[in-house]
Amino acid sequence: MEHIYEVGEKIDNTLEVNNILEINRVKDLKKLLRRRDNFNQCNVYLIYFFHITQCIGILITTLAAGYDLKYLIWLGVSLNAFASLINVIEKTNNSISTKMYEDIDRIKKGIYLHQSIFVDPPNDTDEKKNKQSISQKLSTNV
Repeated sequence: MEHIYEVGEKIDNTLEVNNILEINRVKDLKKLLRRRDNFNQCNVYLIYFFHITQCIGILITTLAAGYDLKYLIWLGVSLNAFASLINVIEKTNNSISTKMYEDIDRIKKGIYLHQSIFVDPPNDTDEKKNKQSISQKLSTNV
């Protein structure tokens, strides 16, 4: 609830700023706990879905190879590729969940200011390495 100050009323800015930051911490804590719980529940389903899809893909590929059914081999390979994609999503969710936990821990320790970036931004050194490798490939091809 916002307080409207009258003209001449003394305002303690430090106290008001601390109250705003504390309200922000509590809101962020609730939001982070809810999101992390959702990520963890989603990951449980993704893990099961990954294993089921991978097993079905391996089974179809093995049976199709045994009976020389080339079109079914590609179905099994496609299911395994899809399972790998599911695994990548699950690993990414784990990484994001870990970063959320770090923010929750910062709130607990009292050193939290604002949410950190959950997805890693590209690193400048990675971009430089990519540019160097591309220029090296181009120079060797010329």
